[in-house]
Amino acid sequence: MRRIHYAGGSVITGDRTCKAVLRYARALGDAGKSDVVTFPIVESGGGLAFAHFLIGPASQLFSVPLENTPDDPVDIALIKELEQKTAALQPARPLWAEEMSDVPDIPEFDYDDL
Repeated sequence: MRRIHYAGGSVITGDRTCKAVLRYARALGDAGKSDVVTFPIVESGGGLAFAHFLIGPASQLFSVPLENTPDDPVDIALIKELEQKTAALQPARPLWAEEMSDVPDIPEFDYDDL
């Protein structure tokens, strides 16, 4: 899991969810657009909830890994949707293999189908 930091706070989410959110935030920033993204997080007591982030050109997000934690929560449909939205905002697919290499990509998702 990873902790996503934003203005004045942070949330904990799965590695792949975090990666998709950060990629989408960057693509929105590059396009000069914004969007509200809803994704699953782990609450302080361990329960699951949903965060709503407004991301775009002014977003200042960063993430750090949490040691010895499983990759939870994972919502494959949401991750695929974010990756499709990211690809739609960019004229060419970036070289993602070199980004966040400590976080695995989604093997079930074929980026060439975008």
